[in-house]
Amino acid sequence: MGRLPAAQRREQLLDTAAKLFAVHGYAGATTAQIARAAGVTEPIIYRHFQSKRDLFIALIERTGEVTIRLWEHELREAPDPAARLARLIGTNPMVANRGRGIYRVIVQAMTEVEDPQIQEALNRHVGRLHEFLMSEIAHAQDSGKVSKRFSPELTAWALIHLGLGFGVLSAMGVPSHGVDQEGRSIRDLLGELMLGQNYKREGIA
Repeated sequence: MGRLPAAQRREQLLDTAAKLFAVHGYAGATTAQIARAAGVTEPIIYRHFQSKRDLFIALIERTGEVTIRLWEHELREAPDPAARLARLIGTNPMVANRGRGIYRVIVQAMTEVEDPQIQEALNRHVGRLHEFLMSEIAHAQDSGKVSKRFSPELTAWALIHLGLGFGVLSAMGVPSHGVDQEGRSIRDLLGELMLGQNYKREGIA
């Protein structure tokens, strides 16, 4: 493989590492395997990351950035706060099959909680998502279209709990989880509980 600009090489290494971590886990995947799969020598990895742990933490951080960018893109043309929340539920990569690959790295991180640096990175990641969700829920509640029975803080945690549960079951390969015989999904259930008919009118359900 030819020489790539530093930023592009870093992204390529992260992409390759994500695939290997998803298959072999953090402990099982080695930097030698990552280098081989990326078509580079192992010292190239250490030009961009001080250690395998640093590479893994960078993956966690990038996952958060990708998630926020996806949400911001999907929400930019929503006409009101309720519509934003409906789209947020429908495009949540934690509860959508298209996000399965992205969030498998988070599932892997959950198994590395004894490493304080990985735990700190994971806490930052979850905190960032929670802050974003809490803000959107608060705006939707203030619009009068979402119940204020539960606080934005607690409702945001419910979305994260649901998403991580979905991610764990996806990583486990549990068939047909999160859908019923009529083809309705867990995000439909959550959307209608929070938004009622407003969720259906958005065309998400």
